[in-house]
Amino acid sequence: MSKQCINADGAPPAVGPYSHAVQAGNFLYMSGQLALNPDGSGPVHGTLAEETHLTFSNIKAVLSAAGLTLADVVKTTVFLDDMGKFADFNAIYAEYFSENPPARSCVQAAGLPAGVQVEIECIALIPGE
Repeated sequence: MSKQCINADGAPPAVGPYSHAVQAGNFLYMSGQLALNPDGSGPVHGTLAEETHLTFSNIKAVLSAAGLTLADVVKTTVFLDDMGKFADFNAIYAEYFSENPPARSCVQAAGLPAGVQVEIECIALIPGE
């Protein structure tokens, strides 16, 4: 099985020694994405909705760099800074996965990088592999 690192031009630069995603076999494993400005200027702190939409924008940029879309995502792991925000987050999340949603785990994290409210990582299936 081959391994290919993916670094997306349209996504914020990695803030550490990691790739945006790694393709291994017919799966893409994406690092956690945050509400970071794609121009590299750092976190964008806002409402939960604003941060979640920017996080999904970054996810879509990484998927696109691998030739994939949200429809190819089979599993997500969501980290929230406060599970009291779960219902609000869930409503936004449903906008992105309205049909055939992926499997998902959601946990509260004591602290997320850059002081953001949400982090999302994904696993996607690469069609035809």
